[in-house]
Amino acid sequence: MQHHEAIVVGAGVAGIYQIKRLLDLGIDATVLEAGGNLGGTWYWNRYPGARFDSESWTYGYSFSRELLDEWHWKEHFSGQPENLRYLNHVADKFGLRKHMQFNCRVDSARYDEAENLWHVRTGDGRELTCHFLILTLGLLSMPTLPKLEGMESFKGRSFHTFHWPHEPVDMAGKRVAVVGTGATGIQVIGEIADKVGELTVFQRRPNWSCPLNNGPISEAEMADIRRRYDEIFAACSRSPGGFVHEPDRRGFYEVSREERLALWDQLYDGPGFGIWLANFREIFTDEKANAEFSEYIADRIRRRIKDPKLAEKLIPRDHGFGVQRVPMETNYFEAFNRPNVSLVDISETPLVRVTEKGLATTERDYEFDIIVYATGFDAITGAYDKIDIQGAGGVKLADKWRTSISTFLGMMIHGFPNMLMPSGPQSGSASTNYPRGIETGVNWCTDLLEYMQAKGYTKVEATEQAEQRWTKHVVDMYAMMLMRKAKSWFTGYNSNVPGHEQGTIRYLVYNGGTPKYVNTINKVAASGYEGVVLSADRGPAPAAGQPAAVA
Repeated sequence: MQHHEAIVVGAGVAGIYQIKRLLDLGIDATVLEAGGNLGGTWYWNRYPGARFDSESWTYGYSFSRELLDEWHWKEHFSGQPENLRYLNHVADKFGLRKHMQFNCRVDSARYDEAENLWHVRTGDGRELTCHFLILTLGLLSMPTLPKLEGMESFKGRSFHTFHWPHEPVDMAGKRVAVVGTGATGIQVIGEIADKVGELTVFQRRPNWSCPLNNGPISEAEMADIRRRYDEIFAACSRSPGGFVHEPDRRGFYEVSREERLALWDQLYDGPGFGIWLANFREIFTDEKANAEFSEYIADRIRRRIKDPKLAEKLIPRDHGFGVQRVPMETNYFEAFNRPNVSLVDISETPLVRVTEKGLATTERDYEFDIIVYATGFDAITGAYDKIDIQGAGGVKLADKWRTSISTFLGMMIHGFPNMLMPSGPQSGSASTNYPRGIETGVNWCTDLLEYMQAKGYTKVEATEQAEQRWTKHVVDMYAMMLMRKAKSWFTGYNSNVPGHEQGTIRYLVYNGGTPKYVNTINKVAASGYEGVVLSADRGPAPAAGQPAAVA
């Protein structure tokens, strides 16, 4: 039986950095990865148009000045092939690949109280043990397909965007269907509209979307970015979302309508998430302010689509702009001006089955050569649910989380000793610029392990009281935000996952912002890890005091 001091599950952006930190501490560790290679999101998602919505130079790792100085990002918002090359470069530069096991799906993880060990079983029938189980599973790593009759009967090619084939897919002259207009569908549609014979988009509910406004990065500009990296990462640390975009601190109602429109025009024509995150704070919390801004975006959409009736079908009516993560697009709305592109509103004529030749709605049958399912993910907790995780006393994590999510700081769970989640639900990663959030989480978890090494502790577990207090804080943060009303993965909504339909909110993300989150977890560490029980072989240490204030 293979034993390691620590096992990291997942070789994506978080797992790569986590194994680097563990090796730097001299901890015997391995990474178990279900895929055929490292990269996580950027290994799996090879669909046309897949790219960052974070500025490339804020997405890369910040831990190595040498790495920052030698890597030249080619675009402001880098595409999947380049992103995967970057992650492979990082792994090879720091000798991380030899500590990773690929094609190694984790089926179960069981904690043995008598041994203080985790027993991990893999898809190939092996069992490994470790003292510390570190889950870096990714937020959007469990794709979901629609529940349609006859999905196996289609004679053409079909796949979820997550499982886009590694070899090129010839679409020239083909009749292609894209099911779904979320963030992924929006990227795919904008990219392939001018490359296929016919494109039919099946939309259940439209999403707000704004231009990415991408462009190349010259040698001179990259040199300037390298000089400013300290300033760039400081800005990310200050901003609520971990991006370079900081909110406009003026009050929405303190400036004139003309000034608001001028700001919005500037942001709409600018790059990236500025239109969302450099806006007035009230668009996230105030119904009237959000409605005014949503109508501004609706008008910009109308200007880009020739057919007024079609434009209205692409404007959301069930939620305001920015109350769920905003998809960024390139030529998405313009795609619908093309004669080879059509929209099917499945809220009016629902999809009922997949046929041998294509898709059938309540109104008619459609014939296709390729069906692309851009139907989203069982977000944030889906990858955890896929593994049979059993903590102390045989308690299953899936049962504990069945009706509500609860964690301590998003990184620990009461009843699951020595299990850490640097980018877990309710942590500072799920709602932020992901690499900035995962560096925070990985550093905190690794510092905890280093503290335990120094003090001779072998076991760590969050108290029930600390978990309850943190979870209440997360819930309270939702109450302040308009997002609490949205059908979004931020609220746990996914109509393709039983129990995740609209209704009960699942409190999956932390809405207090990066500075508040970092300040809170740093206080916990500085206080000797309040809210956590640390113990050693010689017997348990007394429980620490109350968790640091989180309000």
